[in-house]
Amino acid sequence: MNDAPFANLLHVDQNAGVFRVARKSFTDLSVFEAERSQIFDRCWLYIGHASELPKKGSFVTRPVGGRNLIFNRDAAGEVHAFLNACPHRGSTVCRESSGTAKNFTCSYHGWVFGADGKLRDLPGIESYAEGFNANGCTDLVPVPRLEQYRGLWFVCFDVAAIPLVDYLAGATEYLDLIADQSEAGLEIVSGRQEYAIRANWKLLVENSFDGYHALSTHATYFDYLKNMNGVLSQSNVVGFAKNLGNGHAVVEYSAPWGRPVANWVPAWGEERRGEVDAVYGKLVAKHGEERATRIAKNSRNLLIFPNLVIVDVMALTFRTFFPKTPDYMEVTAWAVGPSEEEGWLRQNRLHSFLEFLGPGGFATPDDVEMLESCQRGYTNAREAGWNDISRGMKKTEPATVDEYQIRVFWERWNSLLGDKPRVVPLKVA
Repeated sequence: MNDAPFANLLHVDQNAGVFRVARKSFTDLSVFEAERSQIFDRCWLYIGHASELPKKGSFVTRPVGGRNLIFNRDAAGEVHAFLNACPHRGSTVCRESSGTAKNFTCSYHGWVFGADGKLRDLPGIESYAEGFNANGCTDLVPVPRLEQYRGLWFVCFDVAAIPLVDYLAGATEYLDLIADQSEAGLEIVSGRQEYAIRANWKLLVENSFDGYHALSTHATYFDYLKNMNGVLSQSNVVGFAKNLGNGHAVVEYSAPWGRPVANWVPAWGEERRGEVDAVYGKLVAKHGEERATRIAKNSRNLLIFPNLVIVDVMALTFRTFFPKTPDYMEVTAWAVGPSEEEGWLRQNRLHSFLEFLGPGGFATPDDVEMLESCQRGYTNAREAGWNDISRGMKKTEPATVDEYQIRVFWERWNSLLGDKPRVVPLKVA
């Protein structure tokens, strides 16, 4: 790889408390192409949740890492991920976004593949040599690696990648906290939300666990909450940021809002308090007071590097995004909840999700506007070449409103773009 385009993308001076990112990281085509090959072709990427494949034959199709994939469960119950391209001539095999199927038939020449990816039949089979598919060369092509953790399935296009659980490193602690909200298991709720942002994908990474912007960018939402008696259960946010290894990071904080699992607030009404307290009681019985309090009362914004964000606040959402160009990304978000949840608790969860996290909620349009504004700034003010991400640089215990977690992402991103570190060497005190 030619090193020139990637030199000095970060400027780090620990003694001075300075961390800066070159704005060409958001605009340069060579940087974008390097990200596709060095990050998205080599890291583990989220493909879907086990609940999306509830029975044998279930499937969904979606783009992951620049490939169109079939994510499905076969007749034996085994989960697969195949390239959604016919091995005959390359046509898209499955054209539906989701459903149930014993077989997939390519509409071009009629080749038929089982849910296990094996070629089952094809028109004119008598014209082919006996055993022409003995080595499986005309079966659907599986992704090189497919593994799961606590019902979250990931793919990797690098056959030599480390196992998923090793890749997740310290993030497993937080995936466990999230999964343990339900004894029966989590499930995707009511489909998905899809939208696009005319900005670089790394801006959404930053935004997704950046506590610094909340009060200014989302001022309307916080004014709305203040005017609704009892919505805020406390007046401030207290928490921390944590490096989880391999580029994963999290902010965890005491939640100033109600949570369906399981933090009651007066605005929900006394008549609902018993339901929420019952959920909390089950958590205590299973996990103990300390862990149950952390599961139920704390919020967290978690990044699984490079592009899975789990926002576990007044509702729970999974969010992925993939760059199509340096200044354009496509985003998919899912509301998630305990599979045993029903009635008012489920209704309240969906309301909370749509009110703040959904594409038309208080937060998402604000964030999209800010990210697109940043991207325009990189084009319209080219002489200003750096972003500053220095807040909390000198702190030993960074808070959620500091930018430590964002620096964790950038350091990992930087290390994967080439063989040599791109960080200015730190001076020894």
